[in-house]
Amino acid sequence: MRIIIAIDIIGGKCVRLTKGDYTTKKIYSSDPLEVARQVEDSGIRYLHLVDLDGASEKRIVNLRILEKIALKTSLHIDFGGGIRSEEDLNAAFDYGASQVTCGSVSVNQPLLFLEWLKKKGADKIILGADSKGRMVATEGWKESQEKDVVEFIKDYHSKGVLYTVCTDIEKDGMLEGPSLDLYREIKTKVKGINLIASGGITSLKDVEELSEAGCEGAIIGKAIYEGKLNLKELKKLC
Repeated sequence: MRIIIAIDIIGGKCVRLTKGDYTTKKIYSSDPLEVARQVEDSGIRYLHLVDLDGASEKRIVNLRILEKIALKTSLHIDFGGGIRSEEDLNAAFDYGASQVTCGSVSVNQPLLFLEWLKKKGADKIILGADSKGRMVATEGWKESQEKDVVEFIKDYHSKGVLYTVCTDIEKDGMLEGPSLDLYREIKTKVKGINLIASGGITSLKDVEELSEAGCEGAIIGKAIYEGKLNLKELKKLC
């Protein structure tokens, strides 16, 4: 299973939120590049870079940070946050993203999302399937849709999606463990999906259980910044 480290950006700084609430912002570093270099130095190869300013403003804001990390590290970067137009999409790839995660656009503009999937390839486009009480959430988690997240993923997988990041918002930043039951259900009902778990991962046991559940990747953020897990320990699980 891939270990993927999260860097969330607000105002050029590396931050974490709790349950996606911007008022809970906690700054962990003023230098996202330095954090990315620490990830690279540990031997971990994957980075989940989220433009929280972009998610809020519905357009990409922090392209220069993406570019800097892409130019000065060899990390495989999955970039998300604020991608609403083809211009945004192309810019993310042009500035160094290896993959992009698209959440709100997949709900609000499904035909456009499927067009991007066809143009860029299913290995480049990750479906962002964030949920709150099993319902899909969009617009930086501010809006809830009447769509069951498991059925949402299943439908898009039938249309060609190969990768999905699923975050249980109630778990995000809580350091209380991931939504194992939800991930097991997804893997049971959506055969062949590459499922990336996100939210609540706090211990090596959590990571091992996600691997046993069939997750292709695990995104870890706050547990690293709060010292619950360290990069060298996680590298051993890659």
